Amino acid sequence: MRLDKLLSNTGYGSRKEVRQLLKKGMIRVNGAVVKDPAQHVDPEADAISLLGEEVFYREFIYLMMHKPPGVLSATEDNRDQTVVDLLGSEERHFEPFPVGRLDKDTEGLLLLTNDGKLAHNLLSPKKEVPKTYYAKVAGVVTEEDAEAFARGVILDDAYETKPGILHILHSAEESEIELTITEGKFHQVKRMFEAVGKKVVYLKRLTMGPLELDPDLELGEYRELTEEELLQLKELDRSKQKG
Repeated sequence: MRLDKLLSNTGYGSRKEVRQLLKKGMIRVNGAVVKDPAQHVDPEADAISLLGEEVFYREFIYLMMHKPPGVLSATEDNRDQTVVDLLGSEERHFEPFPVGRLDKDTEGLLLLTNDGKLAHNLLSPKKEVPKTYYAKVAGVVTEEDAEAFARGVILDDAYETKPGILHILHSAEESEIELTITEGKFHQVKRMFEAVGKKVVYLKRLTMGPLELDPDLELGEYRELTEEELLQLKELDRSKQKG
């Protein structure tokens, strides 16, 4: 990798700013001052430092966010605030994007990363990655609804969903449920309940694959995935590939 690209990707400024650092002799590779921005280095093998401080290269970033309602699951929008707008400059530098979508009025677990391969594998319909939602539903949710979801329901566009697991937490005029599905069709949870004559009035995603929403994250807060969480995601990816 070119030295200026590595330093820029690591957050030491634009390519132009990095070239100024190099020109001033502030960068060393394996102890020797390097001024050529085009010099190729191996981030795994070469010791790179800026004014004596070791430079640690990282290519990818993985963030868990508690998405608040009213914010778009997008990288940019001309009118509305996006989840990327909630990030600090250090995280935005990596150009992360949301893995999948949560509706504007839906809150809960959202993964942001710049690892396109991991994102693709998590979103691929073939992988059938389970996602669990908590919802408040206007109307009495019944065991008949749970049985219908277990078979798959017909949406308003005639699409038949894959089976979902519906747990009824509280059945009343406003019911509370948890629903696990392996798809991510547009407004799917809301449309599944509309298919059985009911309306979702509050929706929150709790899990995505092995990831569980950190209860300590307030609305709009985020943190990096732990090593264990990242390992679980990559294990999921590998196991799905084998399957």
